[in-house]
Amino acid sequence: MQIDLTGKRAIICGGSRGIGKAIALGFAACGGDVSICARDPVTLEEARAEIARHGHKSHAASADLSKSDAVRTYVRAAIDALGGCDFLVNNASAFGSSDDDKGWTESLAIDMLSIVHATQEALPELKASQGSVLNISSIAALHPAGRQPPYGAIKAAVIHYTTTQAALYARDKIRVNCIAPGSIEFPGGVWDRRKSDNPRLYNATLASIPFGRMGHPEEIANVALFLASPLASWVTGQAIAVAGAQGL
Repeated sequence: MQIDLTGKRAIICGGSRGIGKAIALGFAACGGDVSICARDPVTLEEARAEIARHGHKSHAASADLSKSDAVRTYVRAAIDALGGCDFLVNNASAFGSSDDDKGWTESLAIDMLSIVHATQEALPELKASQGSVLNISSIAALHPAGRQPPYGAIKAAVIHYTTTQAALYARDKIRVNCIAPGSIEFPGGVWDRRKSDNPRLYNATLASIPFGRMGHPEEIANVALFLASPLASWVTGQAIAVAGAQGL
């Protein structure tokens, strides 16, 4: 059984690297058109070019997802570029760790409110296509997060909001789901940096994962592509942990 997304259109908020990029590349490889956004224009264009090699529509725009107007402007531009939206992915994160106004404000704006703004802006198109939404949370939402209080709390709110969205939009045949990744390692990512700047934390985290390794972005993307596809036509309101038994 193969996932075929030919003719489908994905908008990925936070799609130039890591999990977002893996979802974008996977979607394009399955035949779909893809738009991505991020802050860094250089990394963004590199990712867009890689997506375009699959031979389908590709679009990218630089956007500061902490700003509501920027989120809405990007989503509108992506819809125009792709001709609609079948799959909205809310992947951006501030990775808020400091228990102060800055940490909480950034986490709330990027990890939570950008989901609200992007979904609201895409909603008419999602209704028209009977599409789906995927919000990216974290297994930090499921356990106390002493190192990063804003991150865990806001990611828990993302899971709660996912179930609320699923209930709200079911009448429109829009599915809304959530993936809660475990520790994911990729070049330039948080855990890649921790190898050198905090090896004690890196090694302790690695030792806590029963599978004996960090996860890969593509392993999150595989679940995302399933959720985007007709194979998941009866799946909504779910938070799926993809974590190699981490935290169990």
